[in-house]
Amino acid sequence: MDSLNMLSATEAAARIAAGTLTSESLVAACLERISQRESGVQAWAAIDPDFALAQARACDQAPRRTRLHGLPVGVKDVLDTADLPTEYGSPIYRGNRAACDAACVAQVRESGGVILGKTVTTEFATRYPGKTRNPRNLAHTPGGSSQGSAAAVADFMVPLAFGTQTTSSVIRPAAYCGVVGYKPTFGLVNRAGLKVLSDSFDHIGTLTRTVPDAALLVEALSGAPATAFDTVTHMKPRIGFYRTPWWDQADHPTQEALLQAVPRLELAGARVTRVDLDSEFERLVEVQSTVSSYEMFRALAHERTRFPVLISEMLMERLLGGGRVARADYEEAQAIARRCRAHLADAFREYDVLLAPSAMGEAPEGLDSTGDPVFGASWTVLHVPAVTVPVFRGPRGLPMGAQIIGPLGKDGPTLQCAEWVHRTLTS
Repeated sequence: MDSLNMLSATEAAARIAAGTLTSESLVAACLERISQRESGVQAWAAIDPDFALAQARACDQAPRRTRLHGLPVGVKDVLDTADLPTEYGSPIYRGNRAACDAACVAQVRESGGVILGKTVTTEFATRYPGKTRNPRNLAHTPGGSSQGSAAAVADFMVPLAFGTQTTSSVIRPAAYCGVVGYKPTFGLVNRAGLKVLSDSFDHIGTLTRTVPDAALLVEALSGAPATAFDTVTHMKPRIGFYRTPWWDQADHPTQEALLQAVPRLELAGARVTRVDLDSEFERLVEVQSTVSSYEMFRALAHERTRFPVLISEMLMERLLGGGRVARADYEEAQAIARRCRAHLADAFREYDVLLAPSAMGEAPEGLDSTGDPVFGASWTVLHVPAVTVPVFRGPRGLPMGAQIIGPLGKDGPTLQCAEWVHRTLTS
């Protein structure tokens, strides 16, 4: 018999639609996997097996609503849930119960999905680590801040999970844990009920094991048409290889893996061209830090002023730094972001997608840091869709990703190109 927890979401959805799989059996298999592995991986902030199974049974008794019907979903613990605690990775909110579901959570329920549980986040989705370990090697970080979601999906505890990204919090943990991370176009998934850090940059994204799974979840919530993947093999994409201004910060195995991938992509039919963008793009990591710090200082004003002793030293230092950002500097940073978005739109006239590093290398050893987010920050500022696919292995045998970036609002074609790259480099 199949290990049901190892099914992709699209495979499970097809079986549920055909009547050969029940939601209850799928959820039970996921819960069994969690019982076996959670003590080591520690991906979950809150889980209620009885509640999850009750949802699954209700799905089995109801007419199929959407492609999400009966599928279990993990919810990062910065998204509100009415039936499970929402603690935002902070002792300030220990035992907190939100009055209502975040919009994306409510939509999953409305679509017939099952909320399996809450996944671990770093403190307020910043950089102070949570308890989660990388399932590929428990001595290594899973990344941040969507660490619980990435680890749970990578370890076959759940096929779909929400992440959020303000810097690189979907892309980096996905790359470290060897799963697909998808940061959609800014605002494609409704953000109501998300604990806001930076209104300019907060994205809701997904962690999944396949690109079609990532598309399934976001399309179900956004109303976007279903992306067709059956003709992907015949694509001949125009790919701009963008090393980025931070290329030298990538380790040698990452650089070599991407450089060696280029001829393989060309042999499979892609046109790959080295691309350089306007020099102002070099400032985008600084822009991300300036804008997000300014906004975070204000977004967490209640916590900062009422519960300072319950905020980590790491986060408090950043918050206080945000309080020192002048309004004029904030406005200039926003102006740079707007100009770069316009320049990028011009660049995409020549390319279907860009290819860039997902992270500096493999997941670092140790749990005191979640790794450097430098290779995700610019795409967060630019609001464009970005997908990391697990296509490489590092010297320690840990996964590494390739990041595929598409034009603003062109999520479907970007996902198709990401799937093409994944198939090409893993075949």
